Amino acid sequence: MLKHLRVTNFALLSDVAVEFESGLNVLTGETGAGKSLIVEAVNLLRGGRASADIPRTGEKEAVVEAQFEIADSLKEKVDEILHDAGVASEGPELVVRRIIHRGGRSRTYINGTLSTAKRLGQLGVLLVDLSGQHEHQGLVDSGTHRSILDSFAGNDLTKLSGLVAEWKKQREAFSVAKENSNLEAEKIEYMRYQIGEIDNANLIVGEEIELEESRGKLANVEFLSTTCQNLDSLLFSGESAAVDQLAKATKYLEKLTHHAPVLEEALKQCGEAQALVDEAARSVQSFASELEDDPEALRRVEERLDVLSQLKRRHASSIEEVIELADNLRAKLEKHDNRDAFLETLQNKMAEAEVAAMKVAKGVRQSRKKASKKLVSQVNRALHELGMEAAALEAKIEDSDLSEHGTEKVEFQLSSNLGEKAKPLGKIASGGELSRITLALKVVLRAADLVASYVFDEVDTGISGQTAEVVGRQIKAVSKEHQVICVTHLPQIAAYADSHFHVEKSETKGRTETIVRKLNKKDHLDEVARMLSGKAVTKAARANAKQLIAEAQAV
Repeated sequence: MLKHLRVTNFALLSDVAVEFESGLNVLTGETGAGKSLIVEAVNLLRGGRASADIPRTGEKEAVVEAQFEIADSLKEKVDEILHDAGVASEGPELVVRRIIHRGGRSRTYINGTLSTAKRLGQLGVLLVDLSGQHEHQGLVDSGTHRSILDSFAGNDLTKLSGLVAEWKKQREAFSVAKENSNLEAEKIEYMRYQIGEIDNANLIVGEEIELEESRGKLANVEFLSTTCQNLDSLLFSGESAAVDQLAKATKYLEKLTHHAPVLEEALKQCGEAQALVDEAARSVQSFASELEDDPEALRRVEERLDVLSQLKRRHASSIEEVIELADNLRAKLEKHDNRDAFLETLQNKMAEAEVAAMKVAKGVRQSRKKASKKLVSQVNRALHELGMEAAALEAKIEDSDLSEHGTEKVEFQLSSNLGEKAKPLGKIASGGELSRITLALKVVLRAADLVASYVFDEVDTGISGQTAEVVGRQIKAVSKEHQVICVTHLPQIAAYADSHFHVEKSETKGRTETIVRKLNKKDHLDEVARMLSGKAVTKAARANAKQLIAEAQAV
């Protein structure tokens, strides 16, 4: 529930702090005192949009802060949202802060961590349900009716949603495969041509490198032969060949080591050098012996390289990629050639997934039909108590395509007068009627709804007398299951308050600001009396107020 609310520099709310309690919290005061500003501030804590001009005149930003106490029934869901947002959980408490800059830009903090209004909105759905002068207009959107019925029925659509997602996945796979299987004949023929061209080339990985080396040798035979002869002379066969010079050096070192053992390492190194030079000379000789001036061989190599170059130019950037392309094309053709069996497999998977989803959807449908009768009966009973004796709410359930919501659409329709055909709420219900339908739904759903707090902003508009007393009694009934914060002008509702707050305007240093006071029992009595009689509170009004409060507290 909402325990603490502090609002600073928020229009007329210079610095207002309110400590709400469990049960029914009532806010009263003259029109324009700032009651709805408090509701607007609470709406921001639900992730609502901020007005661009909300900061108080002369201030750059407005701040709304709140502390919530999370019930055990909501703890798991709240912690899951916090975890996804990267926000630390602080046990049963949640602290929210929104800073609204002039111009409408805002910053959101959850448990001290910078977050987003969208993430706060996910939490807000669980924390606060707001029914205001305009909020109940959402009831005319039939898209909300199915979820209202599911809340009453206790339907958890998680399993159905997962099964439908799997069915859609299989359906998409089948659709793509079917589309791919219908490749044009020309495209299939071209794929076969590509494979044939690549296969006829008998490609070998690494072949291109070997061919480049062969072309280098065949195209430069004269230069390579001359260079090899020169190298051979220097290393092995010449008058002063390196091998001979190293042999002489080795003999000198052998004589020196008899007198200078320290040169034994040098002798070893010299011997090794002689062996290495000898080996290098033999490698050069071997390479030279393989050189052959063969124009025909050079032509064949260049023709082969040209074939490889053309394949790369047409199909890919490397021979390895050309080979991979051929493999992929073969796989596609194989699927195409076996498309009937492949499509049948995918179609069977799709059908199995649909059957599984439809089985669960059927159970949801039965639950909705059963619950709709009970919901309508209870709501109509509440509407009759609210003065709409001739009204009859109906739940119209129609077939729809399978989706994560099931296989039906749900729409609440209303017959306002006896004998009239029920029509969609948006076409027949007035604002006052929508307010009372909203309240009736809250009364009926109060045990099933997990939301922590309800906020009613003047949902009593357009009612009075006995109906007002019934509205008060029903709001009180809701407050036994949920914390309720209610803005009202009716004494019949205010009398039911567990905690009563008075909202008034005052002038300080030439500026108007709003003050919120929590009323004690005497002030509570005086305020209800004022609401009954106006500014001048008479003894009769006070006596009536006392009786009204006593009757309310006895409920």
